[in-house]
Amino acid sequence: MTGWVAVQTNTLTVRRAVPADASDISGLWLRSFAAALPSVTRPHSEQRVHAWIRDIVLPTQETWVATVEETVVGMMVIEGGEIDQLYLDPDHRGCGIGDRLLDLAKRRRPGGLSLWTFQVNGPARRFYERHGFVPVEKTDGRGNEENEPDVRYSWHPEPGRGGIPGPAKEPDPAAR
Repeated sequence: MTGWVAVQTNTLTVRRAVPADASDISGLWLRSFAAALPSVTRPHSEQRVHAWIRDIVLPTQETWVATVEETVVGMMVIEGGEIDQLYLDPDHRGCGIGDRLLDLAKRRRPGGLSLWTFQVNGPARRFYERHGFVPVEKTDGRGNEENEPDVRYSWHPEPGRGGIPGPAKEPDPAAR
């Protein structure tokens, strides 16, 4: 099974990101973007991506990481009612990490979520649709930095369900 890495669920940890994660998160973001979107031009240099993660994302946005034995293998940013970023290490795709991050987002925003992804990103679109997201808007890309056609997805819990089962919130490491 070339390209697959087995991940045992007992070694996967999902936690709030901390400033010390900045380099690992930005490296993961860059690897994932390159692997998932080879035809999309990244509008910023690696240095600017590192600075953006370190100086803007981590201090101001709700950022989560998935780790396997202390290695960051997934990241997610929730901004208000929107999943602003969800990226997985290319070697760990298909192992349930994205499922865990998306389930966490649904627990944290049980009233509903939205997100944008590029139209060309078929695997991401199928993933979100499997998880109950529906496309609600398509654009020609003039509204994003990459100038790449994109699609907005929306998820709302089924009436009477109030989201997905599970705890209302994951533990915050600062509270320990």
